[in-house]
Amino acid sequence: MESVREHYWRYSLFVIILALGAVICVELAPYVGGLLGAMTIYVLLRGQMSYLTESRGWRRGWAATLLLAEAVVCFLIPLTLIVWMLHARGQHALIESVRRVAEDIYNTTGYDLLQGTNVSSVVGAASRMGQALLEGLFSFGVNIVILLFVLYFMLVGGARMEAYFSSLLPFDAAVARSVMHEIYMIVHSNAVSIPLIAIVQGGIAYVGYLLCGVHSALFWGVVTCFATVIPVVGTALVWVPLAAFMALNHNWGGAVGLIAYGVLVVTQSDNILRFILQRKMADTHPVVTIFGVLVGLPLFGFMGVIFGPLILAMFIFFVHLFKRKYIDRADEAELFDHDA
Repeated sequence: MESVREHYWRYSLFVIILALGAVICVELAPYVGGLLGAMTIYVLLRGQMSYLTESRGWRRGWAATLLLAEAVVCFLIPLTLIVWMLHARGQHALIESVRRVAEDIYNTTGYDLLQGTNVSSVVGAASRMGQALLEGLFSFGVNIVILLFVLYFMLVGGARMEAYFSSLLPFDAAVARSVMHEIYMIVHSNAVSIPLIAIVQGGIAYVGYLLCGVHSALFWGVVTCFATVIPVVGTALVWVPLAAFMALNHNWGGAVGLIAYGVLVVTQSDNILRFILQRKMADTHPVVTIFGVLVGLPLFGFMGVIFGPLILAMFIFFVHLFKRKYIDRADEAELFDHDA
């Protein structure tokens, strides 16, 4: 029988851990994107790390440095260039669109949308938007630095880190290993399938924008990449307004062509891509993607596009695991049968 003193020590330690954990979580909240990014890229690179250190006999420090350079070249430099382009071209595209719409309204109705009071409101809104963008870019840069720092030490101490976290799971060793494997599969699926679908659909949309004569086609193709996180209707949030804008400029051929291309090619490519990915990996359900993005964007900003669906998919996985183990009382062989 445990003494009162032992109970006091146990629960006091538990309260201290919770209190310190809450403080740490609050203070690290602005940098969660970088931490989750490091974890995600680690999952993608852990196989290469194992090959270099175990099969090729490399020192862990050298292997981690090489893979860190690979992450910078393959992931971070393209992502940074895309974000910078969106920042630089986005303001110009917005101003140009407002100017053209104002001209059309003036030519049609005689009302000057850019008169003094309206201009003051637009300038104020643009100033606030620019400040928010600059703050977002600064936060993005800080999170990138944190990502690289954390990723290096995760690669160096990966095996010990995985063993430690596996030991913290409330399962026996065999089930804990299966849980870790399932988590890696979920992370890998989201980290690969969501960007892959975005890139392919953005490229398909870019071709259509070129064919239909859309101004700044490359910029809108990149915007379409980000819109694909909302399945089926996501890309329509870009090409439908573009077609409407072309119609306002009396480019009826381009507008009709863009609508047809969007419906028949861009939208259908989403269904085909998801079907192919479902055969190759555990692709995330579109509903999980939609609500995951809604959860992720307020929490993690731009990086929530990937991490929101990832966290929601992991939540659903743990709920399923709880049901199978403690409600259905399934044995270990049936525990990870998702069709059950």
